[in-house]
Parts: sequence; structure tokens; C-alpha cells
Amino acid sequence: MLGWALTFLVIALIAALFGFGGIASASAGIAQVLFFVFLVLFVVAMVARAMRGRTP
Repeated sequence: MLGWALTFLVIALIAALFGFGGIASASAGIAQVLFFVFLVLFVVAMVARAMRGRTP
């Protein structure tokens, strides 16, 4: 999921470089959402792993 977020971030940066504002803002928004979903899933996975007693 982090790979997809980085892909959309790169698409947004390239679109902004060429002046496509709508595509750049849409791609940046998608990248932001995917990054936050990745963070939430990462924290949930770390908490679940800690609850089972394993070291991170």
C-alpha cells in the first residue's frame, strides 16, 4: 500500500510539473489517503503483534 501511495505521489509531482492542476491535486489526494490507511494498518498490526507477546 505504501508503494501505491508513493506511485500516486510521483504522478502528482509530474502532473504538477507539467501544469495539470486537476490531475495533480487528485493524485495527491489519493496518495494522502493511501498513506494514512497504510499508517493505520501498520499501527494496528504492531498493536496486535505486541498483544500476542512477540517482540516487534
